[in-house]
Amino acid sequence: MEHLIDNLIDLAFAEDVGEGDHTTLCSIPESAIGQAKLIIKETGILAGVEVGVKVFHKLDPQLKIDVLIKDGSKVAPGDVVFTVEGKVQSILQAERTVLNIMQRMSGIATTTCKYVALIAGTSAKVLDTRKTTPGMRLLEKQAVKMGGGENHRIGLFDMILLKDNHIDFAGGIENAIMGAKKYLKEKDKSLKIEVEVRDMDELNEVLRVGGVDRVMLDNFTPENTRKAVKHVNGRVELESSGGITIETIRSYAETGVDYISVGALTHSVKGLDMSLLAISQHILNE
Repeated sequence: MEHLIDNLIDLAFAEDVGEGDHTTLCSIPESAIGQAKLIIKETGILAGVEVGVKVFHKLDPQLKIDVLIKDGSKVAPGDVVFTVEGKVQSILQAERTVLNIMQRMSGIATTTCKYVALIAGTSAKVLDTRKTTPGMRLLEKQAVKMGGGENHRIGLFDMILLKDNHIDFAGGIENAIMGAKKYLKEKDKSLKIEVEVRDMDELNEVLRVGGVDRVMLDNFTPENTRKAVKHVNGRVELESSGGITIETIRSYAETGVDYISVGALTHSVKGLDMSLLAISQHILNE
């Protein structure tokens, strides 16, 4: 799926540079060679370095980049992540795209790290969701892993997740599960099946029908989650989902649930503050 990242970079350049960066073109000679550094301005977890390098090289393969801090590292104000050297016009034209991606990814990694730390010592794992920025899903899910979380399905194609609307339109849990199993057999596909349930009655229905890999407990309270964990007793994986916050995630983790999915990891994070600062410049002899 690397082509999706390439397409994202192309789109980012198309919407930002367009027909040309007239500000840079009118103020910086084409022969100007310079160096810049990416400096961190806020404590957090770094993510997006490899993608940032890819962005620079996509615009200008001749740029020289010296990476000093790798993805997934803890960073603090004043840390220099990398230096980039080459044509000043190229550095300036790629600057905003690099920062937009790295700030977003680092913000996600930092937020994920906070959630993961809160459930340390439990068996639960923090999962992301599909509540991502259109076009940036792969990068945002990479950032979740860099922050210590795990990925749920990437999209609609790599797992079957029978949610409330699927179940209601299918005519109930049994119809939905049996339809999924039949589909996989007919298409000769091997995909995990997860079913969302809204109460204990629906959970019992899933257990009765069987043949699923995971059950999503949607908007269960911690107390009801604990009851569900005890009732299931390891027969299927259990995932807590729905409005789980920094304040409540520990109480869910302590119930013994296997996974906790948190949409806030990707849908409403603040980017990590960082800047690209000029270091030096000289003009090549014509």
